[in-house]
Amino acid sequence: MAKKIRVLVVDDSALVLQILTTALTDAGDIEVVGTAMDPYDAREKIKQLNPDVITLDVEMPKMDGISFLNNLMRLRPLPVVMISTLTSRGSVVTLKALEIGAVDFIAKPNASLAGDIDDFIQDVQEKVRGAAKARIQTLENRQRTVPAKPVSATRPRAPNLYSHVIAIGASTGGTEAIKSVLQDMPGDSPPMVITQHIPAKFSTSYARRLDECCAVNVFEAEHNMPVKAGCAYIAPGDFHLSIERFNGELLCKLDQSERVNRHRPAVDVLFDSVIRVCGKKAIGVLLTGMGADGAAGL
Repeated sequence: MAKKIRVLVVDDSALVLQILTTALTDAGDIEVVGTAMDPYDAREKIKQLNPDVITLDVEMPKMDGISFLNNLMRLRPLPVVMISTLTSRGSVVTLKALEIGAVDFIAKPNASLAGDIDDFIQDVQEKVRGAAKARIQTLENRQRTVPAKPVSATRPRAPNLYSHVIAIGASTGGTEAIKSVLQDMPGDSPPMVITQHIPAKFSTSYARRLDECCAVNVFEAEHNMPVKAGCAYIAPGDFHLSIERFNGELLCKLDQSERVNRHRPAVDVLFDSVIRVCGKKAIGVLLTGMGADGAAGL
């Protein structure tokens, strides 16, 4: 019998603790070995229980989630999935947590628990499975391995013509993987269109943070926004991103049609459109995956 993934759930809400514990236990291959309602309790439980994965609330009493994560990644690195509120502040703090070393994040279900609770349960199960496979570095090693790259105030002007379009798809662990790729791209790179499984309200902050640390210009895609060299376009949360050609110009297209492989935005929607419009000039990159999304396009 395969060894179950041992999880410590850390959250100051008794309701969220109950939901997460039930969701993870129902997975069959996951075991919740303990719960904690504040970071100090969590610290002791980590010593006692030696979990494989931790789910961690962003906003905690006594010590905030970021401070606790900093200490954890410095002293005893473990795979962490952040549990975040769907707010602008929550998105900024969560993205900071990913930079520190959290593997992934998931947005808390709304207070009514209506509509999306089934998706939340399936997502948290899959993200914990993905986190259990992650290779975790100490905070010091992460900072040495991926140093911040200063971007000059004047970015190189990219040519208007380009030979290829790069489509990038990612899910679990993808936010930092995308950042690593974009930081290595020069300012005159071919245009890049990107779908990362990310909730609404997170994609705006994510695109802004990428734009601050990359030589290419990074935008949250807008409907009918022209696709240009030297630029990267991030699919907004809860919108599919595709491209179309109009009067010889490539444009970003957004829609809220049905979810594909349970996701919106979906990587397959982006890849299908880039293949259709660009043909042999399309380059597809699947950095990380959750389920089958994106595999068909490759």
